[in-house]
Amino acid sequence: MTDSPNTVNKIRNLVIALVAIALAITLVFASQTKVSSQSLEAQAQKATNLDVALNNGKPSLVEFYANWCTSCQAMAGDLAQLKENFEDKINFVMLNVDNSKWLPEILNYGVDGIPHFVFFNENGDAIADTIGEQPLTIFEENLQALLNHQPLPYANSRGNISAFNPANKLQTGNQDNPRDHR
Repeated sequence: MTDSPNTVNKIRNLVIALVAIALAITLVFASQTKVSSQSLEAQAQKATNLDVALNNGKPSLVEFYANWCTSCQAMAGDLAQLKENFEDKINFVMLNVDNSKWLPEILNYGVDGIPHFVFFNENGDAIADTIGEQPLTIFEENLQALLNHQPLPYANSRGNISAFNPANKLQTGNQDNPRDHR
């Protein structure tokens, strides 16, 4: 008994259709993100306002992030845990770099990669920062040091700097002729 070409084509088409449906369902579920208490958006909504954080007498951790940032997403669960453990002692602020409202802060704190974290003492002074994914234990040690008024063990320290006033002033010459050095 041989299968007719028509029957073979029907079976092949049915298999292709089932595989296509399975792939479509997989893609739909894979592209959807769960909004949980650990998602960046949910955390940002619960975050302390920057002005409040810098003026309420508690140390603060400011996170510069973006929703599309995979490192930011990867750290969201750990940061949610830190917020639960330290929320009564430390302000947690989240500033989305895609929001132009935060451009002055982005420039002021030298944000050139995300996630970028800036640590503030209780007086609202930036004292240290870190850039990139950080393990939970590293963050815990930094936050504990922040609370204990100690140098943060795993951060780039910030301190007072001297103003740069070059001794040599720019000399002007003939702007039309670059070879003229008068």
